[in-house]
Amino acid sequence: MQNQTLAQFPVAAPRNVTLPLYLFFYLSQAFAIPFAWFNPDLFEFVLMREDGPYEYMTALFLVVAGVLLVWRASQLRGQGLRALAMLTVFYALLFFFVAGEEISWGQRVFGWVSGDFFVANNFQEETNLHNMMVGDTQLATSLFGSWLTVVLLLYLVVLPLLYPFANWVRRFCEILAVPVPRPRHAVLAIAASIALLMCGEANRRFELYEFAFGVMATLIFLEPRNLRLYGGRDKE
Repeated sequence: MQNQTLAQFPVAAPRNVTLPLYLFFYLSQAFAIPFAWFNPDLFEFVLMREDGPYEYMTALFLVVAGVLLVWRASQLRGQGLRALAMLTVFYALLFFFVAGEEISWGQRVFGWVSGDFFVANNFQEETNLHNMMVGDTQLATSLFGSWLTVVLLLYLVVLPLLYPFANWVRRFCEILAVPVPRPRHAVLAIAASIALLMCGEANRRFELYEFAFGVMATLIFLEPRNLRLYGGRDKE
């Protein structure tokens, strides 16, 4: 019964789903850059502000990415790969957690007030962990500084290049149930990095980069290169 249910869902998303997302990605990046140049106040205080359109879209795509990982976990479980399914559920929970952190768990949406601990120890006096202060250093800076950017670029850009040629890389991705990006996803990562550089020194420009990651993760989980892991056939 379980396998019959899983069979109702495609292993890879159809192009009429993914192509609009690619178009949306490029348009949303291109749309923001001129504001960073010519109207930095609107860029900072409207487009990229807390509870602004890009922040909410980031949270939305992170949630969608998490749901897609749950879907992938169900495919793995349907093949009897329970350990890999549980690992994929863990990845999904991480995405749900980051989505919640992105909007401070709906604090400003529902209007509830932070407790005394967060008021005293949070950089923005909000109920989240990534803005917590450790001495004079923001937790997100100390734990997720430049090294996280390096790790993401290795995943998004280097992994798609190594995957077809290195057996140990393919084995590593299989053991850890890693959804492998395709070369076209690497192009998205490079485009997002260029867009970030083109924003110059505009405040809150990294919000644009976070948004880009949310869209890229959604696309990767919709059409990973290693479809065979989920019961499909690997193809480019």
